[in-house]
This record gives sequence, structure tokens and C-alpha cells, in this order.
Amino acid sequence: MPSVLITGANRGLGLEFCRQYADAGWKVIACCRNPAQAEALNALRQSHDFVQIEALDVADFGQIDDLSKTLLDASIDVLINNAGVYDDQRGNGFGQLDYQAWQHSLLINTLAPVKMAESFSPQIKRSGKKLIVNISSLMGSLADNGSGGSILYRSSKAALNASMKSLSIDLMNQNIGVLILHPGWVQTDMGGANALIDSKTSVSGMRAVIDGFTLAQSGAFIKYDGTPMPW
Repeated sequence: MPSVLITGANRGLGLEFCRQYADAGWKVIACCRNPAQAEALNALRQSHDFVQIEALDVADFGQIDDLSKTLLDASIDVLINNAGVYDDQRGNGFGQLDYQAWQHSLLINTLAPVKMAESFSPQIKRSGKKLIVNISSLMGSLADNGSGGSILYRSSKAALNASMKSLSIDLMNQNIGVLILHPGWVQTDMGGANALIDSKTSVSGMRAVIDGFTLAQSGAFIKYDGTPMPW
């Protein structure tokens, strides 16, 4: 049975990934900060035998290491670094930048995914699929930035892209693949009600990209519908 570990699994894209992989017969290791409050995730566990919920705050690297030790003997085919934050609030533009919030954005959106990859590389390496998936954003693209703003979010996702592109080269000799995905503008708590697509459409598309992944694609930045993204 293939297995997937998903961060930020209690809502939005993370929850939808859990639903779709559980329905497809995968073992799902669903990670979130407060499992007791994750009602939809707990309901999913009740209806599927192979959904495992783990408490994890990706901002706490000690917790990441502890969970890796707990899952020491596990095999993880796909790690999905989904947990993320948008800390650019109204009035937080140039001249009023919140540098503490910027550090938080970098911690969650950039450093934590790299730490997850590093801590869980033994479990990924022993699997069949051997794939690290990172949920990034078009807003991390330098070439596409024609509107400015959202400095905290843009910079953290651009740094994620650069880090994972480099990691794809570093891990190639271990046959571990790295994929960077743009989920589209999705109707989630972060994306808002005016977004263009729902989470089911986004995740279905991203799963198709994941399913079709080959090591020759490692380090690619791809939209949920399979379209290559500009760096």
C-alpha cells in the first residue's frame, strides 16, 4: 500500500489531499497542529481504516524530528509540504513592513518544508515513489510579478522554489524526486471565496501531475493542470 504524509491536513488543500488519497486506497499520515479540533479530518479517519492523524506544528523543528523518530520504520512514498501562511496584511506594505511577520512567513513557507524533507528523507528513500511535493504559488515566480505587493508571501515562496530546485539536484543520486506545484487560485480560507477553482479541482489536477511524475521532471515548477510555470 502506498503512503503519503501531508502537512496542514486539517483544512483546505491539505484536507482535500487526505480525502482523495484515502479514497484511492493510500495510507494517509495527516499532520496538523491541533488534531482534536480537526473535525473534518477526524471524520475522515472514522470512515477510512488507513488514515493516521499526527500532531505537528511545522514551526517547531523539534516536533518534526520527534515525528520522524516515531515514524522511523515507516515508508513514505510522497511527502506533501502543504502547510503555509499568508502574513501580508492590509497596511503592511513598504514603509510599514512587519519584519517579525516576514520571519514567520519564511519559517513556515520556506524553512519548514526543507526541514521536513531533511528529517523524513530516510522514510522517503525506502519507498517506491520517492517524491517530495511542495505546494508553492505563482506569486513565488519572479518572471510573473508585474503587480508588486505581498512581499512577505512572494519572497517566502520564491525562496521555497529556489531551495527545492537545488534540493532536486542534491537528491538526484538517491533517486528522490522533488516537485514544486502551483495549485491555482483556490477557494480556501487563504484563497478566499472569489478564487477561480475549488479545492477538489486543484487537488485532482495536482494528483494527476504527481501520479505521472518521473525523475527526469525533478525540480520542475508545474501548475495543477500540468502547465509549466515561469520561474
